[in-house]
Formats: sequence, C-alpha cells, structure tokens
Amino acid sequence: MPIGCWLRKAVLLTLSFMLVSVAYSPHPASANASPVQGFYVNGTNLLDATGAPFVMRGINHAHTWFKNDLETAIPAIAATGSNTVRVVLSNGSRWTADSLADVERILALCDQYQLTVMLEVHDATGSDSIAELKKASDYFISIKQALIGKEDRVIVNIANEWYGSWGTDVWAAGYQQVIPELRQAGIRNTLVVDTAGWGQYPTAIFDKGLDVFNSDPLANTIFSIHMYEYAGGNAATVKNNIDQALAIGVPVIVGEFGFQHTSGDVDEATIMSYAQQKGVGWLAWSWYGNGGGVEYLDLNNGPAGALTGWGQTVVNGPNGTQQTSVLNRIYTTPGYQPVPAT
Repeated sequence: MPIGCWLRKAVLLTLSFMLVSVAYSPHPASANASPVQGFYVNGTNLLDATGAPFVMRGINHAHTWFKNDLETAIPAIAATGSNTVRVVLSNGSRWTADSLADVERILALCDQYQLTVMLEVHDATGSDSIAELKKASDYFISIKQALIGKEDRVIVNIANEWYGSWGTDVWAAGYQQVIPELRQAGIRNTLVVDTAGWGQYPTAIFDKGLDVFNSDPLANTIFSIHMYEYAGGNAATVKNNIDQALAIGVPVIVGEFGFQHTSGDVDEATIMSYAQQKGVGWLAWSWYGNGGGVEYLDLNNGPAGALTGWGQTVVNGPNGTQQTSVLNRIYTTPGYQPVPAT
C-alpha cells in the first residue's frame, strides 16, 4: 500500500466476502521444494536455510520515498524485535528508481542488523496491465546481482498490489508469465505474489493460486493478502481468508495490515492472534511517513524515536514482535554456512 493518495483506494465497491469452499489440495503439483540455497516452500510452511519454519514478524518501510533515512530507520526497526522488513522500491516508472548500488546498500545494512529482507516494487500498484507487472519483474532481473547468493536472507515480492480489479484470470495469467522469466534469469529467491484487488481479494488465491504456484519451476512461491477493511474487517473474514488460502497447500502471509483504513475498521487483534495460531507471517504497515489522511498508520514518529499507539500494538502488544518474532536461524545457528548453489 503506497503512501498518501495511493492509500485512498479506488475500490469503493460494496462487497461482502461470501467465500466459497474450495477443494482441499494437500499436495500441490510441486509443493515440496528441495532446499535451494536458502528459503524454500514445504507444504504450507516457509523453511529457512537451516530447515526450520520461518514465520515473518515485521514491518513495512517505505524506503523509496525516504532514501536518506535508511541508516536511521533500519536499526530502529531491528530494535522492535522484528525478524523481517518489507522494503518499498521503485523501478523508475513512477518514482526515482532504486539502483543496484542502492539495493546492495539496503541488503548489507539489514544483514548487519539480522533482518530478513523482502523487497517489493511499488510502481505497479493497482495497475491491471501485465506490461506494468513485467516492468516490475524486469527490474528484479536488472538487479539480480544483488539477489543471487542471498537466497537465505532476501525474499522477492514481485509487485506491490498489482492487479487492482477484483478478478482472477488476468491476475493469474500475469504471474504465470513473469515467474518463469524470473527463474530463467537465475533468480532462485522465494517469490511473493500479492493477491488481486489491491491485495484485498483473496478469492484470486483460492481459485487460481495453485495455477500460479505451479508456474514456478522451483516450487518456491508464496502468497500475500493485505488485510485492511475488506480482507481484514472482522474476525470471521480474517479467519476465513487465512484458512482458505492455506487450503490450497501453499504458504500465505499477511503482507500488510493496519488497525483501520479509509473505508472501515480492521480487526488487527484477530489478524495477529490467528496468524500466531496458524503459523502465518505478518508485516504491519508502515514504519512512518503516511499521508493523505492515513497518517494514523504510522508505527513510529519518524525514522527513529517513539512508537505511536499503532506501533505499541504491533511491537509490544499481545502477539506483537517482542512476544512472537524469531530471527532467521541463519543468524543464530553456530557455524552456519549457506548451502552451495546448484
């Protein structure tokens, strides 16, 4: 979810999530990937390079709009106990592009502070154009030098909230096109695919997620729901969305969530508690810098300093990062050595 006006969703449809049952598929065609240098999918679990389940607990950071704050923000995010930071990047389509050198700097600093990094391209947010999705994918191919060899600590979220429409077919077709291209380019990192409808239409995962997953020759793709007023407005919706996404037999995370949003309340307590119960990762939106009437989504008062009330919930509340976050075990396993590339 972008800062400012992007947070004012174009989606004003009166929708109620009358979720249909989907056939349970405990064994997707290629759901149990072999370890490949780093993170890998095994059923509904994401495993780290040591073979331990990795459950994301962390924060979104809008880096591309606040590039000069990196050295202040990352240590402060690490101090929250987070094990993951989702970093907003630009491919240059809408904002100033983050160069290969910029990305290498981000990754080095996060590694210093033992933060697993999820990189995402924000420029295609809300777009229905496969060409825009391909630009995001091509950006990652252009910076693959920063990704290759870091599969144990860097995850690639191909495009933030691509496909704004509440539909499935084009969403699936787009990702079925770009995922093989990323793999053919030599990128072996775990991939994250945001669901359709600005990240709030998880029916796309229920209906077509397995088709998207099976387009990955490494079987190393997971899905993300952004839980705001539509996908996370009440306890029943939260639980149903998580359960039905997991029912396809592939991992899901809550890649963004707040405690309220433009068109209604969000049940953040259930998101955090049910994710803990189900072993589902989550990443709260966002560290600081929100505008356009959603300043209340700031977790912190600036790149460092005091947490806001929302930040206190995410960091120190029940099921917050301080209680539930476990570091990527590559940082805590004595003598850990990355698995050689194959």
